Amino acid sequence: MINNTDLRSEKIMHKMPSDPKQAPAEKENLHPRNSHRAGYDFKQLCKSSPQLKVFVSLNQYNDESIDFSNPDAVKALNKALLKQYYDVADWDIPEGYLCPPIPGRADYLHYAADLLGELNNGAIPRGKKINVLDIGVGANSVYPLIGASVYGWRFVGTDIDPAAIRAAKDIVSANKAFQDKIIFRLQTNKANIFKGVIKQGEGFDITICNPPFHASLQEAQLSAATKWKKLGIAKQNAALNFGGQKSELWCYGGEAGFIRRMVEQSVMVAKQCLWFSTLVSKKDTLPVIYKALKAIKALDVKTISMTHGQKTSRIVAWTFLTPAEQAEWRDTFWKDKA
Repeated sequence: MINNTDLRSEKIMHKMPSDPKQAPAEKENLHPRNSHRAGYDFKQLCKSSPQLKVFVSLNQYNDESIDFSNPDAVKALNKALLKQYYDVADWDIPEGYLCPPIPGRADYLHYAADLLGELNNGAIPRGKKINVLDIGVGANSVYPLIGASVYGWRFVGTDIDPAAIRAAKDIVSANKAFQDKIIFRLQTNKANIFKGVIKQGEGFDITICNPPFHASLQEAQLSAATKWKKLGIAKQNAALNFGGQKSELWCYGGEAGFIRRMVEQSVMVAKQCLWFSTLVSKKDTLPVIYKALKAIKALDVKTISMTHGQKTSRIVAWTFLTPAEQAEWRDTFWKDKA
């Protein structure tokens, strides 16, 4: 029985100090374990993935780079990064689906690992004993691929889009090393987030989510136009947030509405998950989340700040388990298991 009904103060963890001596400003605030802190080594990436070479040229600073408004170039870069750093030999996504920036996705997983490590005397739990639920895995399956490669965790990826699930399954089928670590489940009821995908008696050490940011297509298009304008790119047909389908980019109520529903529905599986978490892109979303978490009487809430270039985002994590219950979870599921 949980008796503590007070919401604990938010906790900012691991925010990296700015250091102008660290090389690219857009990389210096990445997590210390992030393989991409030093920036992109295009010569090495082209060696491991020759199809990238056609997209690489010198930018205005005389550095090798790609045109990030070109979805084919971004896809080629992702293929190279996943192959070079995460041993994903064969990766592809259908045209028009979200092609996410790899460094930011890796950051989320590293901070999630730190969160689990806090319960384990600072030692990050690794291997198949750790089970992660990725809500809205998408066609790209990037979170499970990185997490399984770096930490050896097992993943269940869920999505409401059957085509995304098929594409994600194809990626795993093409990479034998991941076939015993990643599975996918279609969420057939768009109103549900956990119900229907978490089975009775099943437990997850952490849930992760990169929720739809926008409330409408128009809002998503305006955001993309503003983004490209800031980058000095005036393309009418510039890729919208590295591509993306409707379910990946916008939903009813936008980011705040989706996360509020996630928080409210997490009560239904409160004791089947050690930690729930979500990425939060918009600072204005935080008060909505905190209010919802207080209403459902979450026992502990942590806010983790992440900075990627000029953009700051956050991970908000919450649990319904008391410290004693968390310790019991650790001792039951993490100890002496292969």
